[in-house]
Order: sequence, then C-alpha cells, then structure tokens
Amino acid sequence: MGTEIIINVEPYETRVALLENRSISEIYIERTKERGITGNIYRGRVTKVLPGMQVAFVDVGLEKSGFLHKSDINLAEYGVVPDFGKSPDGHEGNDSLLEELPNHIAAPKEIPPIEEILQEGQEIMVQVVKDPIGTKGTRISSFITLPGRYLVFMPLAAQIGVSRRIEAQGERERLKSLVEELRSPGHGFIVRTAAEGVTREELKRDIDFLARLWETIQTKNERTKAPSLIHRDLDIVLRSLRDLYGRDVDRVVIDSPEDFQRAVEFMNAVIGDPHAAIELYRGGEPIFEGYGLELEIERALGRKVWLKSGGYIVIDQTEALTTIDVNTGKFVGKRNQEETILKTNLEAVKEIVYQLKLRNLGGIIIIDFIDMEKEPSKEKVYKTLEQALKTDRSRTNIMRVSELGLVEMTRKRTRESLAKILCQPCPHCEGKGMVKSAKTVCYEIFREIERATRKKPKAKKILLEVPPRIAAALYEEENDYLERLESERQFKFKIRIMKEMPDEEYEVTVMDN
Repeated sequence: MGTEIIINVEPYETRVALLENRSISEIYIERTKERGITGNIYRGRVTKVLPGMQVAFVDVGLEKSGFLHKSDINLAEYGVVPDFGKSPDGHEGNDSLLEELPNHIAAPKEIPPIEEILQEGQEIMVQVVKDPIGTKGTRISSFITLPGRYLVFMPLAAQIGVSRRIEAQGERERLKSLVEELRSPGHGFIVRTAAEGVTREELKRDIDFLARLWETIQTKNERTKAPSLIHRDLDIVLRSLRDLYGRDVDRVVIDSPEDFQRAVEFMNAVIGDPHAAIELYRGGEPIFEGYGLELEIERALGRKVWLKSGGYIVIDQTEALTTIDVNTGKFVGKRNQEETILKTNLEAVKEIVYQLKLRNLGGIIIIDFIDMEKEPSKEKVYKTLEQALKTDRSRTNIMRVSELGLVEMTRKRTRESLAKILCQPCPHCEGKGMVKSAKTVCYEIFREIERATRKKPKAKKILLEVPPRIAAALYEEENDYLERLESERQFKFKIRIMKEMPDEEYEVTVMDN
C-alpha cells in the first residue's frame, strides 16, 4: 500500500493522518472549539499605529487585535505597486497551509512610513497569515492569497511564481506560460507543486473558481462594516483534500457519511476529479484503531524513541528550541567504533526527519549526533539529513555538522506542535519534567515544622496532610526523625493521607492542644 489519507470526524475533533506505507507521515488535528483562523479574511479597523515599530494593530473582531507589519501592507492604492519576488530566505513562491509556498510578497525598496499609510479608525481588508502560537498574537496581511488545487491566487499582486519544488526548468516555463495566457490582467498567481504535469483545462478550472471566489469576497467587503469576517477558509476535511490529495495518493478513507458526501462533491466541483478514490469507512472498530494509528500517536508523545539497531533518540521540546540527542544505546556494532557511530547517526537521521514531521516540530532545532572523528563521516550524515528533508513540506534550513557533533537547523513553524495540541504542562512538576524526591519533600516538611513551632512554642499537636508517596516515606525512611521530635519536644504527630494531593504539596498545621 502506498499513500493514503485517513480522516476521523467527531463532533468535538477532526483528525487527518497522511499515511505512507501504512505509517503516519503527518497528522493534522482541528478541535471544533479551537478551529484555526489562518486564511480567514476580515474587514478590520485600525486601532493603533506604532511608528517606532512600524506596525499597526487591527481589530478584526477577535479577542486580540491582529498584528500588521508595514511590509505586509498592500501599497497599490497609494500609487506604489508591490513587486512579487523572493522571501527573505531566498525561496520563491507563496506559503500555503502545508508550507509549500511563502506568505511573504516582497515589497518595493521605497516604502512610506506606516503612519503615512494607515490612520487610527481606518477600515481595511486583511487576511490572517499565522494563527496565534504560544504568546505570539495573530499575524495579518493586506496581501490576499486564495489557495486553489493547483494555484494560489494573488488578486492584489500581478506577478507569477512557481513552486520551488517543481525543479524541471521546462515544466516551470510551460506552467508559467499557461498561467500567463489564462489569467486576467493585474492578477497574480503562484503555481503549486500539485500542478506539475496538469493540463491547460485543469489550470483554467482552478483560475475560474478562484476568480469567482474573489468576486464574492469583494462584494461582501463593500457591504460589510468592520470588524467582521468576510471569508472563512475551508475546514480541515476539505483543506486536506485540496492540499494533500494528488496523483501519489491511492485513496482517501473517511468515517463520517456526511463528510464523505461533502468530500465527493468537493472533489467533483472544485478539484474536478469525479473519480477520486474516496471511500466511506465501514470497519467495526474506530477508524484510527483499525489502522493502528492510536499507538503511533501515543508513541509520538514520548520523549525517547528507539531505533531498530538498539540506539535511540531523546527529544526535548522547550519554549525557545527543540533538542534531539542521539545515543548508541544497546547497539555496540560488529567492527570498529567509528563505523558503529556512523551507522547509528545515519539511522537516527531517518527517524529524526520522521519525528519532525509527525510531531510538527518547528523553530530552532539542535541535533546532537554522536561525536564522529572523521570528516567524511560528518559529511555523509549531513548529506543524508539534507536529502531526507527534501520530502518535508515545511521549509527547513540546516547548518553543517559542527566539531562538537551538533547540527543547527530551523523548520518553519505554522501551527502548534502535536505535543502542544494534545498535552499540557504537568501540574505536579510544573512542566519541568521532574518531581522532587520523597526525601526532599520530607526535609522541606521538617523545616516547615521548625518554622511553624517557633511561632507557636507551646504547640503540642502537629497535623501533616501529605500525598501517599510522602506519607510512605514519613512512616518508613524518615520515621526516626519524627519519633525524635515527639520524644524531645513532646510533640504528637498525626499524618493524614490526601490521595488527590499533588506529589510535591503538603500542609503543616500546628495546634496548641
């Protein structure tokens, strides 16, 4: 079995898994109450302009105002025609949901100060280009982009770009020429990777659909007062068909009859493929269990991932960066140490790239490979990593292996990681990943007893309310100290076990009688 898209729809959550050879390659989760807003178009009102930062805040009707940088403002209405070119990292194109293309449209060199472009109270049409992530707010742009199956329509930019993933120069020129022929004057497009090899008719269908959509959006914008939503992007089921479905996908399986019908209609009307291999799941057990995906998702939340050779990688995700440590573990090799290390590192590369996509890890990533002495070994690991990352839909940038065996890389972050979606910081360890030992907590309790009894020197009774783990330590390992206090200072202790109390918490109550 090749590539499949498995869709699980529940009233509270929808999950989409992209399978390659029956293993999850990527997973997307959209919770009904937390649906993302990237791609949505709003009519907003400027609430604040900050000349010092060259940014503006725009009320679009959400809890927090959107963040609009000067470089994300369409200047056409001010007599300055924006030029579509390369994004700051040198890549051509425009980013879609799956990071195929950039959401940055290069602005002209001479940009007026933001205070000359926008004023407080002004109403403008903007699009969300990045959902709030962590403490970062919503990023918006007035360069509107509308993704189709084969093209991304840029009604406010006149240039044509081609996805960097289409490498054949002849095909790039063919597609660019066809779009040039089919588009209306002043309309810009980016050719997506899925367009490779498609016909003129397929491109025309996409262009016509996007033109009708833009006309509807313009009409609604003219009739709407700010702040309000003008256009909502597709939900995750239809987005997945638009962005993931292609010639390499053998079939799509959906467990919801209603969404199955929507998917069939969408493929027929929008994508123009009435014969798409879409199936309604009829298995006796839940679809993700039937495909063995629940266990894979659970594995993706673990800190340690074992390699087939016996080595393993350890993944630690922090606010600032993600670190990945490679270890030989049980693998000792058969010949020499350098060969063993190289084999483990090469095996780790494949697993690391898989985990980056599965967990959707983004931002700064540091990989600590096992130290290699020979330069050819380091180069081989680097080249293997570079090649493996070519299959990644998110944009990556990697540095060569340092003398310490470290590889620094970045991976474009467009949404929260799998762990951030499915997990929360541990209330017991406050997100540290560790809890204090029972002995440490017991000694804290003893110090608290000293502090409390100094305030009440005539105290005779002390109540200790503690979780089961700490109670066991007080009764066993630390019982000698409690007996000593009872004997020397005439205290009477009572230990009350609180089953629901977190492991590091306790309560010391000192009573006079």
